[in-house]
Amino acid sequence: MSKNIQSPTPQKVDYNDAVAESKVYFDGDDLAATVWVSKYALKDSFGNIYEKSPRQMHERIAREIERIEKKYPNPMSADEVFALLDHFRYVIPQGGPMTGIGNDFQVASLSNCFVIGHKNPADSYGGIFRMDEEQVQLMKRRGGVGHDLSH
Repeated sequence: MSKNIQSPTPQKVDYNDAVAESKVYFDGDDLAATVWVSKYALKDSFGNIYEKSPRQMHERIAREIERIEKKYPNPMSADEVFALLDHFRYVIPQGGPMTGIGNDFQVASLSNCFVIGHKNPADSYGGIFRMDEEQVQLMKRRGGVGHDLSH
């Protein structure tokens, strides 16, 4: 990363260009490149891609973490955070954080897994459909869903 980190204005990226650049990042691993572009590259709600490689994703995450860190004593700089993330060496964010941190294009959850259930058992068609709706909404935002059946 540069010492003067500015958040660049995102530009749309062609899928094939992103795969090609990501393939270089992943030392020729086509599967890693296509999975990263398909699942984790910065996108808007219409599926337009705005990052060419995981490096850009790590820079985005590092800038956002630096923004939060500035609120605390001894904050980490974006460069320090980037060094931990770069090439997935020391810190490997899960899918939700990789796509959601610093993403101004869409509302996304930074969690990957959720447990759902109602305080009162949903033992009716309406209750079951409400539970289904909650599950669908979480899953469409990349969340995994477990059900609390303890009641």
